[in-house]
Amino acid sequence: MPDTEPVPTFPPSRLRWAWWLVAYLALGLGIVGIVVPGLPTVPFVLLSAYAAARGSQRLHRWLLGHRQFGPMIRDWQRSGAVSRRAKWFALVSMAACAGLMFLTAPRPWMAIAGTAIMAVVATWLWARPEPPSR
Repeated sequence: MPDTEPVPTFPPSRLRWAWWLVAYLALGLGIVGIVVPGLPTVPFVLLSAYAAARGSQRLHRWLLGHRQFGPMIRDWQRSGAVSRRAKWFALVSMAACAGLMFLTAPRPWMAIAGTAIMAVVATWLWARPEPPSR
């Protein structure tokens, strides 16, 4: 696992089981988000890494060493950075979901509200720094 920081160690906590549960639930939702349109993957994987560092060092090490998730998590932990490729993927996915909402929403305001929320998220995402070239 090159280029990783040591796994943070936290004192034993009575809430460790809750962090463990959040870590695995978030990872599960992130994996489902890979195939379900409109369900994000990246935020759930980042949440999983955050919770795993507090509840499951084994899962945290696995996430950091994962071929797909590891670089994204390390970039986020270091500097809150998101790769340009991930930004474009998110933008295209949100645009496709917005189009789908306008075609299927029972009320126009629902599609407008959903698209506005995605526009705010996209703006925030594009304002994040990009990681240095590898």
